[in-house]
Amino acid sequence: MTVNALGIYEKALPQDLTWKEKFNLVHELGFNFLEFSIDESDERLARLDWTRDQRADFRNAMWETNSRINTLMLSGHRRYPLGSADPAIRAKSLEVMQKAIDLAVDLGIKNIQLAGYDVYYEKKTVESREYFVENLRKCVEMAAKKLVTLSIETMDDPFINSLTKIAHYKTMIKSPFLQGYPDLGNISAWPENNVAEDLENNLEDVAAVHLKDTLAVTPTFKGQFKEVPFGEGCVDFEGCLRMLARLDYSGSYTVEMWTGTTADPVGEIKKAKQFFDDLFAKVGIEQEAIAD
Repeated sequence: MTVNALGIYEKALPQDLTWKEKFNLVHELGFNFLEFSIDESDERLARLDWTRDQRADFRNAMWETNSRINTLMLSGHRRYPLGSADPAIRAKSLEVMQKAIDLAVDLGIKNIQLAGYDVYYEKKTVESREYFVENLRKCVEMAAKKLVTLSIETMDDPFINSLTKIAHYKTMIKSPFLQGYPDLGNISAWPENNVAEDLENNLEDVAAVHLKDTLAVTPTFKGQFKEVPFGEGCVDFEGCLRMLARLDYSGSYTVEMWTGTTADPVGEIKKAKQFFDDLFAKVGIEQEAIAD
């Protein structure tokens, strides 16, 4: 039986809590860690400029509750993409990356999830892809200097929507500090992907796994990549988890969900936790013990 840590995405939690309250709630709900978010909002991007005292307060809240953060989820590059046609935006994307790496070091985070977009709001071109590769190389070099791993997430976008595509970029940028972060929902939603083969053939590139349900892309439907209740989408969670257990995957899993529109976020998280508790028991995955 494999033993894995199970975490919860920060945006699943009630947002009106202190950090200490959030960390305590993570333990109370039966999770091993919190996944920290730096998204494209002004509020969360401002975390990149936290003062030494703010960083110390955060670390103290984490330590006092015997908590940890496995991954910094950096989706702020949607706003400032590495592949932008605007050189000022590309410069900003690298600034965001350097600040995220420095913040991760200060907070004891070893893994940064990097969004696999060349551009998000702009038109995709061969040039946007080329800028992405050029700047991804710079990002990996920055991260390697601080021994921080960058893990490209398989996305809700065809640019990088499989581990196979991540493996291709790894042939161009050869570094142990560039890995993959498969989202089982995103991989499953794209009809061109063979989910089992994608995971089997590229397991050595997997730093962490997102657990999220989705609705599949079809010729007449663009898919749904957020807020699909677990068990109601296209993801064969039992099959994927059974396979990952067979392959002795020992990294962490993170339940990715959003509860901002629900009246009972804690209740929704408990339902999701029970869903995966049952599946873990069924396929032979033991969850790491919860820290006291």
